[in-house]
Amino acid sequence: MKWTFKTLWAGTLVFQSLAVLGGNIDRAGQAGASHLLINPWARSSGWHTAGTANTQGLEATFANVAGLAFAPKTEIAVAHTRWLVGSDVSINAFGLAQRLGKNGGVMALSVTSLSFGNIPITNENNPEGTGAYFSPRFLNVGVSYARSFSDKIHGGVTFRVINEAIANVSAAGFAVDAGVQYVTNLGAGELKKENFVFGITLRNIGPRMRYNGDGLSTSATLPTGASLTAQQRSSDFEMPALLNVGIMYRWRFNTAHKITLAGAFQSNSFTRDQFTLGLEYSWKDILMLRGGYAYEKGIFTKDRGALTSNLLNAFTGPAAGATVNIPLGKTDQEKKFKPRFGLDYSFRSTYAFGGTHTFGARITL
Repeated sequence: MKWTFKTLWAGTLVFQSLAVLGGNIDRAGQAGASHLLINPWARSSGWHTAGTANTQGLEATFANVAGLAFAPKTEIAVAHTRWLVGSDVSINAFGLAQRLGKNGGVMALSVTSLSFGNIPITNENNPEGTGAYFSPRFLNVGVSYARSFSDKIHGGVTFRVINEAIANVSAAGFAVDAGVQYVTNLGAGELKKENFVFGITLRNIGPRMRYNGDGLSTSATLPTGASLTAQQRSSDFEMPALLNVGIMYRWRFNTAHKITLAGAFQSNSFTRDQFTLGLEYSWKDILMLRGGYAYEKGIFTKDRGALTSNLLNAFTGPAAGATVNIPLGKTDQEKKFKPRFGLDYSFRSTYAFGGTHTFGARITL
């Protein structure tokens, strides 16, 4: 009966992923708040978020919030991303996770901010610039909660507030993420247990957003000499909702060496679907090396040796990253966890500009 349940459960996940295959290309570009699709964290982005099934700790607030349930007592993380090097766009992320007692689950706060640098202000009389500048800023703040319902099933939810603004125009919105991770009993022996994991997450589910503000007003002078102000209407736009299904298998050769193979299928509501595959090597959880590849339809299409505009994603496929964990003290015998300080790095190649670099640091206690 146990094997029958596992087989049916795995088959259900595969069926769900095939049922949603084929993102609606006709809707590409119709959603807003697309920065919610950007992974701001260094560790999980090193293999293109292929670890949906088993990303753990603070970074799970992006990949699959269910993994937040594995966070230790306290975790603090920061990350800085040089997005499309040469574009002057940067992303900063901060997160704090805290366990609420032995069986109370884990709460987390995550903040992601995008800066676009200084952009010259132009108008009809000064097409080269007025000498003044403006700087758009995108911000999203998430409050997450996750807990383990058993040693096999873990779930979580994130409530996220989104704000996009310049000096006189802004838009605000709200979205919800939810996820589940299921750890199987496949394998025999102590080193082989709990190595086969499934995960599924729904992200960016929320109402429409709209821009408002004085910047949408236009002043004009009538032939009679009177002046008037016309308010322009802005259209609503939807959230970039998606469904992500992942699977992971880990080989434990001994207590020192581990190799993890992970894959995920992402069904996007407003653009092409993606498949990601990643591989990670870990030595004593002190040194980790990882790489991944993200595939979407049209990624190999070429025209005169260059990628065509048929590609709807900035990434060309490959990603790589590394982590170094520095132990800070003795192992907590109750949790079998050693406090540590970690440094993370990832690189994601792009067909425009100079790729994307992410640097991160974390403290786990």
